[in-house]
Amino acid sequence: MAELTRTEQAIVKAMEALGATKDSSIKTVSEITKKSNRPPGLVANTLSTLAQKKVVKRVAKEKSAGYYLSKA
Repeated sequence: MAELTRTEQAIVKAMEALGATKDSSIKTVSEITKKSNRPPGLVANTLSTLAQKKVVKRVAKEKSAGYYLSKA
């Protein structure tokens, strides 16, 4: 796995705490934002970076996207 920055590590820990570890328990950016106590834009950008690193997976939903950890 690629090295993660502090912000990326915080987002991953927040997702683990929310239980977003499989595709049946996806979480939205707003849920992850509340848990991580980080600004929404930072969380969205970090999730995008983590998706490129294949640490998280993005799932398209009707009105928004959901995320879960691909490797817990």
